[in-house]
Amino acid sequence: MSGLAPTSPAAPAAAPLVLILGATGSAGHAAAGAFLANGWRVRAMHRTLDQPACGLEWVWGDAMAPEAVARAAEGARVILHAVNPPKYRNWRGIGIPMLANSIAAAKSSGARLIFPGNIYNFPPDAGVPVDERAPQSPVSRKGKVRVEMEQMLAQAAQHGARSLVIRAGDFFGPGAATSWLHAAMVKPGKPLKSITYPGTPSVGHLWAFLPDFAEAIVRLAAAERGLPAFDVFHFGGHWIDPGIEMARAAARVVGQPDLPIRPMPWPLLRLVSPFSGFMRELLDVEYLWRVPIRLDNRKLTALIGAEPHTPLDEAVRRSLFPAANTAIRS
Repeated sequence: MSGLAPTSPAAPAAAPLVLILGATGSAGHAAAGAFLANGWRVRAMHRTLDQPACGLEWVWGDAMAPEAVARAAEGARVILHAVNPPKYRNWRGIGIPMLANSIAAAKSSGARLIFPGNIYNFPPDAGVPVDERAPQSPVSRKGKVRVEMEQMLAQAAQHGARSLVIRAGDFFGPGAATSWLHAAMVKPGKPLKSITYPGTPSVGHLWAFLPDFAEAIVRLAAAERGLPAFDVFHFGGHWIDPGIEMARAAARVVGQPDLPIRPMPWPLLRLVSPFSGFMRELLDVEYLWRVPIRLDNRKLTALIGAEPHTPLDEAVRRSLFPAANTAIRS
């Protein structure tokens, strides 16, 4: 994946160390760049070591192997658990054991574990906005697993494993090939005849631009020493209301503002879902495109100050044309 600055000098040995699990994924990759830019040493664990250095310290290991995670976490101040089951499958069978290994490593190393969360935890009637104390009664399989994972973190905090959860909306950004923007709405590199929008056009939808989210994680990591053993924060990101404005932004960015915007063929996806595990996983969270769920970020901004926030068109441009644009932050 591209995006980390190959010429970034290595952080000094005295710099704080973060271990990132999932550094080749979209969130972990963005976070690695943000930690490097803020003077942290970044250690990344992966099952293969044929990765570009880009200022990272690569170590071999599998997130499913507890001894490998514990060894990689030695000396770390922070562990970022940004690894997920591939293709959204088997969240309980793979996601739960991986998180358990990170919790054990956080306890043995004394590091603070940071866990990127999402809005799967909340039911369709959660409301707008939703704060960190809102009841969690998920209606999807992945949502139930997410609640279980956060409960694991809260319980582990009572036994010496400190952690933070930072929830956000749908990710998009440079290198986020599996995001809804890339995978469903626009196909980068191909001639566009239309843009697909998955949701109800008039309903607001929550997005998180990965570079902004990653910068918020770094600021949270720097400010965490006075926090309780377990805490939860909400990242406000881009609340787009009506939601169709995301598709219009994509049309503007590609220079074709009059492109037709077509609905997602959800009925067709339901027809093929018995034969496709991936389609079944998409349908599991379809409701999030039909109801407005916005996160209240006041608790986060009280701690770190104003959220990092890239204007929408610039964020979409950097997502679709990552090599051709420079960040503009407000």
